[in-house]
Amino acid sequence: MKVFVCRTCTEDTAFEASLRETLPDTTVESIDCMSGCTRPQTVAFRAAGKVAYLFGDVGPADLSDLQNFTRLYAASSDGTFADARVLGNLRTKAIARIPG
Repeated sequence: MKVFVCRTCTEDTAFEASLRETLPDTTVESIDCMSGCTRPQTVAFRAAGKVAYLFGDVGPADLSDLQNFTRLYAASSDGTFADARVLGNLRTKAIARIPG
């Protein structure tokens, strides 16, 4: 699994560092524009054979929800969830769900 953090719309490198600390067993990579410019900070999750997710308006207050999402996403066979409520506030921050 990889987590991509957009570095174009914000210069907040502290968030990326916090995300790396929160998700120590996950590859976190900063990347240029993910076209979520109207909802910075954007973060994407991608794993082989799974649905990919793009979240926007993400910040330090969302770190525990991102940690929970990472755990649930890793445990899911295809990256989907029967009930989005388990995603906490991230369910309202989803920009895209891209088929795997």
